[in-house]
Amino acid sequence: MAVFVLDRHKKPLMPCSEKRARLLLERGRAVVHRRAPFVIRLKDRTVAESRLQPLRLTLDPGSRGTGMALVRETERLDSETGQIRRERQVLALLELFHRGHLIRKQLAQRASFRRIRRYRKTRYRAPRFANRRRPEGWLPPSLKHRVDATLAWVERLCRFAPVTDLSLELVRFDTQKLQNPEISGSEYQQGELFGYEVREYLLEKWGRQCAYCGAENVPLEIDHIHPRSRGGSDRVRNLTLACRNCNQAKDNREVKEFLSGQPDRLAKMLAQAKAPLQDAAAVNATRWALFEALKATGLPVEAATGGKTKWNRTRFAIPKTHALDAACVGQADTVRNWRIPTLGIRCTGRGSYQRTRLTKYGFPRGYLIRRKRHFGFQIGDWVRAEVPSGKKAGVHVGRVAVRASGSFNIQTPQGVVQGIHARHCRLLQRADGYGYFMQPTPKEAALSSPA
Repeated sequence: MAVFVLDRHKKPLMPCSEKRARLLLERGRAVVHRRAPFVIRLKDRTVAESRLQPLRLTLDPGSRGTGMALVRETERLDSETGQIRRERQVLALLELFHRGHLIRKQLAQRASFRRIRRYRKTRYRAPRFANRRRPEGWLPPSLKHRVDATLAWVERLCRFAPVTDLSLELVRFDTQKLQNPEISGSEYQQGELFGYEVREYLLEKWGRQCAYCGAENVPLEIDHIHPRSRGGSDRVRNLTLACRNCNQAKDNREVKEFLSGQPDRLAKMLAQAKAPLQDAAAVNATRWALFEALKATGLPVEAATGGKTKWNRTRFAIPKTHALDAACVGQADTVRNWRIPTLGIRCTGRGSYQRTRLTKYGFPRGYLIRRKRHFGFQIGDWVRAEVPSGKKAGVHVGRVAVRASGSFNIQTPQGVVQGIHARHCRLLQRADGYGYFMQPTPKEAALSSPA
């Protein structure tokens, strides 16, 4: 993963390799500006003295996470076809994990506590829902968080790198109307990438496994729940995924006949076929809000389809992750240097105003002090503790949980280390509402799931 570079006035320069960053730090030409993502600041360089290249930030928004990729694009003329090919060099991969489900849970808990308190301490009052108005474009807090968190990281990466263009996976179907003005009806939806759109939908809905036997990491085929030979349609709710053996064994039989000896699996499958795709609904509700927010940044925004992303990933033989999906968003003829680690970013929030711990019944079980900082540290700070002796001897790096007594807990990748005194801790980075961790380098597509 490339290292972000700033000039002496904190203006973004071109990212550099890790080796070059180490040399700059060792020679005293640069200082560490930020630990995660790792950013250095040059002491003897300005933007006017540097040569910048256009960078593109591509995004693959999702319900639980958003993939981001910083790529350098070059255009090359193909001597054989005479066409201009767009080649991408991946510089950084990031995956942002949202906490919308936690926000929804906390709001539901707060509403229930408020309702209980009002019923217990006040007289009955009629509901006032008819008097409430929501502004145009209103989103629930759990969905608005996805837009705000993604936009915040887009703005942050634009401060760390000279980003000139944005690409966003937005629309569902290919815009065939631009190519064929006479197209109409179902042909308008069934464009060149129609098969990729349907398959991606089914993979998300059925959990990337066979609906009949639960097999994973095997080639999956599209099957009709109610066979076409018996009047079944091609509607998406009549489609499922099956491995080759189950698809051939089922043949043109009804699903109730095929799974007659497995009533539990049959009931689960029929329920799954009728269940809505909640994650897709969340993405559909926020995609236009995110698109408008990105346009407000003033950078050119390229809108792409999910089918185009899957088509690019398939022909480039790239495994499926959110970050690698982002690298394949939009128009690309080649994607290089994608075998690099991914920086995971988990939204943790900045704490809560609630100072009372409650039981599951709503009764208080403990109270939190108002003061959040002790000995110069606060909860969530990234620290390095060097303990010279004792049972906890060694070096521990992670997030800290502070106490007024000075005995801290440190959350490391190996687990929680308790009882570390504040005098052994050294601050690496202040808490900013996010947790950081490195994900391993993705394997080859041949070793990943064929689905």
